[in-house]
Amino acid sequence: MTDIAALVADNIHIWTGAIQRKSGAGRGGGKRVSLYGIERLRALILDLAVCGKLVPQDAGDEPASKYLLTASQRVNSTSAKTRRKQVLPSPAKNHELPSGWSPTYLGSIVDIVRGITFPGSEKSKTPEFGRVACLRTSNVQDQIEWDDILYIRDKFVSRADQYVRHNDIIISMANSRELVGKVAIVDSEPESPTAFGGFLAAIRAHSVDPRFIMIFLRCPTTKAQLIDDASQTTNIANISLSKLNPLPVPLPPLAEQRRIVAKVDELMALCDALERESRDAIAAHQALVEVLLATLVNSTGADLARQWARLESHFDILFTTDASIDALKHTILDLAVRGKLVEQDARDEDAILLLKRIKAWQTQQVVKKNIRIPRKPLRPVAQDETPIDLPQSWSAVRLGEIIYIQSGDGLTAAQMKLGDVPVFGGNGINGYHDEQNIFRETIVIGRVGFYCGSIHVTPPAAWVTDNAFITRFDESSIHLEFLRLLLSATNLKEDENATAQPVISGSKIYPIIVGLPPLAEQHRIVTKVDALMALCDQLKSCLADSAQTQRHLADAITERVAA
Repeated sequence: MTDIAALVADNIHIWTGAIQRKSGAGRGGGKRVSLYGIERLRALILDLAVCGKLVPQDAGDEPASKYLLTASQRVNSTSAKTRRKQVLPSPAKNHELPSGWSPTYLGSIVDIVRGITFPGSEKSKTPEFGRVACLRTSNVQDQIEWDDILYIRDKFVSRADQYVRHNDIIISMANSRELVGKVAIVDSEPESPTAFGGFLAAIRAHSVDPRFIMIFLRCPTTKAQLIDDASQTTNIANISLSKLNPLPVPLPPLAEQRRIVAKVDELMALCDALERESRDAIAAHQALVEVLLATLVNSTGADLARQWARLESHFDILFTTDASIDALKHTILDLAVRGKLVEQDARDEDAILLLKRIKAWQTQQVVKKNIRIPRKPLRPVAQDETPIDLPQSWSAVRLGEIIYIQSGDGLTAAQMKLGDVPVFGGNGINGYHDEQNIFRETIVIGRVGFYCGSIHVTPPAAWVTDNAFITRFDESSIHLEFLRLLLSATNLKEDENATAQPVISGSKIYPIIVGLPPLAEQHRIVTKVDALMALCDQLKSCLADSAQTQRHLADAITERVAA
C-alpha cells in the first residue's frame, strides 16, 4: 500500500517545482503557468483511489458483490418509472481487483437523467413567478457554481426527476473535447427547485457512495475513455447514454468507498495547500522582480550602474521563471529607448543634426512622390512634453518626423498559396505569394485586428497586405534594428479607436513622442540589446531544460507508484 503522504513529503520539490507554461491564443496567453507537478499528484491520488491502492482493504468489510444486486434492482426500479433502461451484459471477472471489490457497469449502480431542452429565447437571468433555476455547463466547475444561474419557465420540466437533488453528480454531456465529461456533485439540497439543461445529465447513485462515483469519473483513465468514446462534431464532443451506461467500474466494498473518499478529501486538501503556497511564492517572486526592475528603470547615472550590478549578481535567483525573464526583456527594451542602457559618447554627432538629415531625406522623398506628408501638420514637441530623463545628446521627436507608413496591398487566401515570397499581415507571415511589393528589408506594423501595433521585420523580398503598414525611413540615419526596438517598446495602440475591431492609423501613430539618439549610439544600443536578449534566451533555455527535467521526474514517480 502506497504511503501517499510520505510520497508527497519526500518529493515536495518535485511536485512544486514541476511547472509548465500554458499555451494560449493571443498575446499574454503564454504567461499563464500550470503547476504540472501538483496536477500530476492529484491525478495519481485519483488513480490509486480507483484501483485499490490508496487505503488498505479490511477483511471485515462486506464485499461489494453483496449489495450490487440491491443497487441494480433499485436502478431498474427507478428507470422503469420513467424510461427504458439499457440492457447491460454480465461483467467479466477481473482477478486483478483487490479482495472484496467487484466489477460492474456504471449503469448498474446509478440512474442517469438527461437534462431539459428549451428555446434559447426562454432564458432569463431574473427569477420570477413561473420560472425555475436551471444549471448549464458553465455551472459545472470543481464545484457547482450557483452564482450565475439562468431561469426558465417551469413548463419545460416534464418530470420530477429532472430537478436537481442532493448528492446528484452533474456531468457535462456535450462540451469542448477538453471539458466534456467534467463532473461536480450537488453537496447540499438546492434552496429552490433547480433543473438542468440538455447538455448536462444527473447521475444518481444507488446503494453506493456518490462521492466515490465522482472520484471514479474524475480519474484520468476514466476521463480519457469518456473523451475517446465521445462523438465529435466541429466544435463539440458528445457523450451518449449508450456509452456512459456500460462504462466499467471497479467497485469496492461500501465501507472502503467511504475510507477512500475521506482519504482523497484529505490528500486533495494537501494539494490545495501546496498549490496556494506555490502560487503565492510565484506571485511574491514576480512582485519582487518587478519592484527591482522598476527601481532600475527609474535610476540614473551612478545609481543606475549600481542597481544593474546588483541585479546581475543575483540573476540566478531572480530570473527563475518565464514571467520574470519576460519582465527583464521588457525592462531592457525600456532602458534601451530611454538612453539608459549604454553610455553616451561626447564625440557622437548630436541627434539634432541627425534629425535635420532625416527631414532633408523626407523632403527629397516627397518630391520624388515616394511618400506623402501627413495631411495634418505635426506640432513641434513642447518643452513640457519632452521626457525629463532623456540624454542631452538625444532629441525628443514625434514618430511622424522620422518614419512614414503606408498600407500594404490586399490578397485573397487563394493568392497566398502561389509562390515563395512571404506574405506579411498583422501577425507576421500569413502565407506565400508569387509577387513582392517590398524590395528591401523593412519594418511592418500590424494595422488592424487583435495584432495591430505588432512589429515584424521583412526579408528583402516580401509582400505586405493591407492588414499591415509598410514603414519607410532614412536608412542612412536610422538603424533598422534600433527602429524595431523603438517601435516595439512604444505603445502604438495608446490612442486607438475604441471599436470592436481595433485599428491604428498614421494620424494616431505620427504624433507619438519618442527619443532619437545619435546614429553611433543606436548601433551601440542594438549590440547591447542583442547581447542581453541572448542572455535572456539562454536563461529561458536553461529554465525550460530544468522544468522539463522536473516534469519527467514527476511523471516517473507517478508512473512507478501507479504501476
